[in-house]
Amino acid sequence: MEKTVIKTGATVDEAIEAALSELGCTKEQATIEVVEEGTEGGFLGLGRKDAEVKVTFNSDDAGESAAPAAEADDDTYFGDDENFEGDAVSEAEDAAANFVAEVLSGIGIHGNMDSYREDDTIYISVTGSDCGAAIGRHGETLEAISYMTNLIANKHSEQRVHVYLDVGGYRKHREQVIKGLADKAVSKVRRSGRKVMMEAMSPAERRIVHSYLQDVPGVSTHSEGTEPNRCVVVTPEEKK
Repeated sequence: MEKTVIKTGATVDEAIEAALSELGCTKEQATIEVVEEGTEGGFLGLGRKDAEVKVTFNSDDAGESAAPAAEADDDTYFGDDENFEGDAVSEAEDAAANFVAEVLSGIGIHGNMDSYREDDTIYISVTGSDCGAAIGRHGETLEAISYMTNLIANKHSEQRVHVYLDVGGYRKHREQVIKGLADKAVSKVRRSGRKVMMEAMSPAERRIVHSYLQDVPGVSTHSEGTEPNRCVVVTPEEKK
């Protein structure tokens, strides 16, 4: 499994050491990309800019490289079987992670990035300070970055993949908030026997509500309105 971190430091070497320390690997086991060389600045250090590096460690490759060469035989598998899967998604994961790193670096956000995949979903999580610029009002910027990241990932994969991007824990927190709002809407519907219109949400947030309430007895959901004011409506089901 690949793990990528972005680190800054007074020098490139200092940033690399910090990244290697967090990943728990050596330089030989990692792919290192210098994003910013850094500058010393002028008088009293004014204008100094930290060096920034992106370091990727593939634990699977590390384990393979550590295996004794004598164990190799004629049955070594190189992945040319037509049923072999994984390479396409790995390439898509790399492309997605690199794109996110470049975008966040371009808007001045520095932090740590973890990525992994489960089946056809690529999970990318970014933590750091001052992540607000990558989230935006009501998560609009995060949604835009997520949309572009999905396009990039699928350009590098023959099979359909989905990228789940979270920055600063916003998406996870927002998901819990949305589920809480859905619970309140269900309670109102059951008390009043009338439909309840929830607040305007993005398409991704509306999908959370529909999925969350699809198995709740006594209610159904649908969406009404036009973007960006489209809302989920929770409706009482007729008793049979």
